Amino acid sequence: MNEALLRGLTPSVLGVLVRRGADFAAAEDAVQDALVEAVRFWPADPPRDAKGWLVTVAWRKFLDATRSDTARRRREDLVDEEPAPGPASAVDDTLQLYFLCAHPSLTPSSAVALTLRAVGGLTTRQIAQAYLVPEATMAQRISRAKRTVSGVRFDQPGDVATVLRVLYLVFNEGYSGDVDLSAEAIRLTRQLAAAIDHPEVAGLLALMLLHHARRAARTAPDGSLVPLAEQDRGRWDTASIAEGVEVLQTALARDGLGEYQAQAAVAALHADAPTAEETDWVQIVEWYDELARLTDSPVVRLNRAVAVGQADGPRAGLAALAALDGSLPRRTAVEAWLRERDGDLGTAARLYAEAAGKAPNLAERDHLTRQAARLNARRGPR
Repeated sequence: MNEALLRGLTPSVLGVLVRRGADFAAAEDAVQDALVEAVRFWPADPPRDAKGWLVTVAWRKFLDATRSDTARRRREDLVDEEPAPGPASAVDDTLQLYFLCAHPSLTPSSAVALTLRAVGGLTTRQIAQAYLVPEATMAQRISRAKRTVSGVRFDQPGDVATVLRVLYLVFNEGYSGDVDLSAEAIRLTRQLAAAIDHPEVAGLLALMLLHHARRAARTAPDGSLVPLAEQDRGRWDTASIAEGVEVLQTALARDGLGEYQAQAAVAALHADAPTAEETDWVQIVEWYDELARLTDSPVVRLNRAVAVGQADGPRAGLAALAALDGSLPRRTAVEAWLRERDGDLGTAARLYAEAAGKAPNLAERDHLTRQAARLNARRGPR
């Protein structure tokens, strides 16, 4: 990777985007995103035309960001404030659109992808990240879904499970990504819970409320990420936590455990701990075992490795991590954290830097870069 080449091309690529009509700040963000892509892909597959490659990728990033911003502003016009506690008074057209996009003629994964793109306002890149697939693969999936439903009658709405999956992914993108959709996802899930007596609907609502309750503490004043263990728990929204726990307890009492209830149980254990040191990690591992049984998800197994590292020590966590694919997003960051806890600061610093290059957003990349710098400073000159 020729870093000097990238730095030299940046001004001219930025100029091309501005001449095409992008405002300067948005063009800068798009070019930075393109540079991150270059760092990821050029070592294995260098382009013949470096500037042309950067211009193409940066322009696509700019268009994706513009579409996302337009969708966000449209929803902000409808949602003036955070969702208020209590059931919604009526089901609006947005929730109905979610059901209609989950058409029976589509596979569940295609229905979710189409709904996220057409109604949720997420970009193809964001949806691909949620599904852990390449952006090109997701673009093809969405195109096929559009062709499948073109010309069919939308008089057969999809099932609840598919709609829940869409709402879950929309909330996750709003909670941790570039588009603020979490309040809208909570609003729609409230409406669904008011309309349908279903334990997993309640479980998803509880999960959203418990995660959203910590949102104010997740970032420092400068915008940097604050890890869960370092968050000021006095900034957590205790009313949302209480409501989330109550909704979860009611759902669990029905003895119909599903993945959203299990995830909410993990979130409730974090919320219940007065300090990070008092977290019941043994019970969290047990809930991740339930989640792994329900979903067989690699992301669940990654989170379980973190919990095992807390409950049984970093070497046990590394043993759990060893079974997971090295290409799994955030796996490198988890390994870096476990290596640091095990005292291998050199390996941890290298892995933090490597994870920063793979980070899906700027805030996470900056956080991981700082972790690497912190460990390198502790180790001193070599």
